[in-house]
Amino acid sequence: MILCCGEALIDMLPRETAEGESAFAPHAGGSVFNTAIALGRLDAPVQFFSGLSSDLFGDVLRSGLAASQVDAGPAAISDRPTTLAFVKLTDGHASYAFYDENTAGRMLTSDDLPNVTADALFFGGISLVVEPCGAAYEALMLREASTKLTMIDPNIRPSFITDEAAYRARLSRMMGVADIIKTSDEDLAWIMGTADADGFLAQTGAQVILLTRGGEGVSIVTKDGTFDVPAEKAAVVDTVGAGDTFSAGFMAQLHKSGHLTKAGIKTASEDDLRAAAAFGAKVAAITVSRAGANPPWTSEL
Repeated sequence: MILCCGEALIDMLPRETAEGESAFAPHAGGSVFNTAIALGRLDAPVQFFSGLSSDLFGDVLRSGLAASQVDAGPAAISDRPTTLAFVKLTDGHASYAFYDENTAGRMLTSDDLPNVTADALFFGGISLVVEPCGAAYEALMLREASTKLTMIDPNIRPSFITDEAAYRARLSRMMGVADIIKTSDEDLAWIMGTADADGFLAQTGAQVILLTRGGEGVSIVTKDGTFDVPAEKAAVVDTVGAGDTFSAGFMAQLHKSGHLTKAGIKTASEDDLRAAAAFGAKVAAITVSRAGANPPWTSEL
């Protein structure tokens, strides 16, 4: 079982009406939500932990999770509103404006932490930036990291960061106990000031670093060396959810091969990691070929 821990929100995606006016269409989203959805569609056993609202948008999120075979039982439900993210697309690349004050996701606290039965936990996204939810997710990861595999994808959104020093300190603590860290080249440059993944591995102590470089593929960095896996060719419609889907594909394949556990990741060979990254690239290519975060089902592969 994989427990995905982080934000669920409504992406307001840009559209054009029949009259040619600009508009926004609401779609269920959020970085960690997208990863959970992709895992469920890939037939991996997955649960989702977040703060979810009882409002109409919260209903949309819970329905989306259930429809994609994700167990939302661990989630904390409240009557606070749902976070909204307005998306702007420029040449297929997304930027975001978040509306997150006093929301169900934002106001999650350590009192809401679930009992964990999963073998692996996944963290990331904007939920690590703000309080009190950021502290809650950090506490959960630090509580479970000694016995459960943990993976983190910071998925950094600079426009959302209000206290950079505190956020960097949190990332350092969480990445210090993570077994797997997935980061884009842009995110790594923000974290370190350089895209030096080998130096990053030495700083964190992780078993595996996944450095994604868009259409150029992914570099897998371990203590035994660095090797590259190419991206799958795709006609890109937009990149919303691409990294989230890659993470899901990587975890789904490692789960299938028996390496998505605290002990298992230490025995994963280069071939095991290559296969997992190649599968992640394959499912991500399908996601970018269609609008919005719409990960593929196993039947589409």
